[in-house]
Amino acid sequence: MARQAERSSPSTEVQPYLTRTMAPVEIVSDEGLELIEHNADTILEEVGMDFRDYPSALTLLSEAGAEVDGERVRFPRGMCREIVTASAPSTYTHHARNPARSVQVGGSATVFAPAYGAPFVFDIDQGRRYATIEDFRNFVKLAYASPHMHLSGGTVVEPVDIPVPERHLDMVYSHLRYSDKPFMGSVTAAERAQDSIDLAKLVFGDDFVAGNTVMTSLINASSPMAWDAMMLGAAEAYARSMQATMISPFILAGAMAPVTVAGVATQTLAEALAGMAFVQLVNPGAPVVFGSFASSMSMQTGAPTFGTPEPALVLYTVAALARRLRVPFRSGGNLCASKVPDAQAAAESMATFIPALMGGVNLMLHAAGWLEGGLAMGYEKFVIDADQCGLADKLVQGVDLSENGQAMDAIREVGPGQHFLGTAHTLTNFATAFARSDVANNDSFEQWEEEGSLDAAQRANGIWKQTLSDYEAPILDDAVDGAMLDFMARRRESLQNAAG
Repeated sequence: MARQAERSSPSTEVQPYLTRTMAPVEIVSDEGLELIEHNADTILEEVGMDFRDYPSALTLLSEAGAEVDGERVRFPRGMCREIVTASAPSTYTHHARNPARSVQVGGSATVFAPAYGAPFVFDIDQGRRYATIEDFRNFVKLAYASPHMHLSGGTVVEPVDIPVPERHLDMVYSHLRYSDKPFMGSVTAAERAQDSIDLAKLVFGDDFVAGNTVMTSLINASSPMAWDAMMLGAAEAYARSMQATMISPFILAGAMAPVTVAGVATQTLAEALAGMAFVQLVNPGAPVVFGSFASSMSMQTGAPTFGTPEPALVLYTVAALARRLRVPFRSGGNLCASKVPDAQAAAESMATFIPALMGGVNLMLHAAGWLEGGLAMGYEKFVIDADQCGLADKLVQGVDLSENGQAMDAIREVGPGQHFLGTAHTLTNFATAFARSDVANNDSFEQWEEEGSLDAAQRANGIWKQTLSDYEAPILDDAVDGAMLDFMARRRESLQNAAG
């Protein structure tokens, strides 16, 4: 236990988000990016986008200068880009109820959030099963307790033991009650988005919410080239309240977009531009994040695949397009198709995590817990992924070229053929010299065997159980908690009455 405690002790001061010191990796020339932008404008001008079952959006877009034919909307070349660049902020603060945990979205900042939307959970004791509200609360608590998760998340799992029309109330309440980190609201209907806003007002206050962003919520396009009423309604509700939206085409290349990297990037840009322009027309200045989620697929089975090179190339490309728009960029994190936290899960996760990090992602959704192509949220996978997010913090700090970083005094002191173990420089930097993993085991074989011969998943199993056992809820005023519970009871009764 002493060894485990020593390994897991923090080596650096915990920050509310990562600050990158290195330039993002660029893989496409300016000429190539301009070509993709030109082609995206061609899609918007010639092919158009469907805005389905939402007449007010059609009216708004028409009044702004778009050509509306039924539900098909075509945009004059450059219109969407002009609207977005005129008013969308390049960075914004996503406020937490604990101000010390507020994060910057955009610029040199990277923010990690857990995986999102899984109907199943997995742990190595019980295997795969449907998620419940207890699982939801567990993951909120784990994200709150982890120094490496900067948001407590959104729909971290779908609690299937609560009726669909009501479960958003319990989910948003859980974020506000069991964590004081930033969180994401419900987006499955406009009224559920409004309920999220109203619950947040009870915690932050009406005036604060009116002038500040306390939620950044996920709005997915219905790729290819369509936006539906559910997403448009939620986006409008959040935009009118000056809450942030991640405008994210969700693309399975080969099914919902072309099979080529340039084709996927072009369609992603076109869909995102249309969505972000709509948000800015609803409320100029409402924060938006340019989101990209693109996976490849098995051309033999049609199943989504992860960790392959093509989605990484899309990610690098779309990140550059977002920078040219001067808006924050969101992408996925530790993604895999594996059903368990095994070598496949690790390899595929790193093949998506590293490109997102090095591409300059500002908000990394699905940073921890993702299994089975997003169908399952893994307890052990969450711990393993969060551990890697913590190690990434040291990476993005770059190379220290201060006098201490140059270490010339130590090199002069030691000279040829000696060692650095006892130098003043080594002793001064001992505690913070290297990032330390909470999960990895670096003991000798004999020591590892003596402590149970545990693999990474088994060690992670012990960590999440201990974390939940040690959990203490952040302080929340009893009157505020009571107000939220009262609001939920009234809304639940209203929803049940409406359902008959």
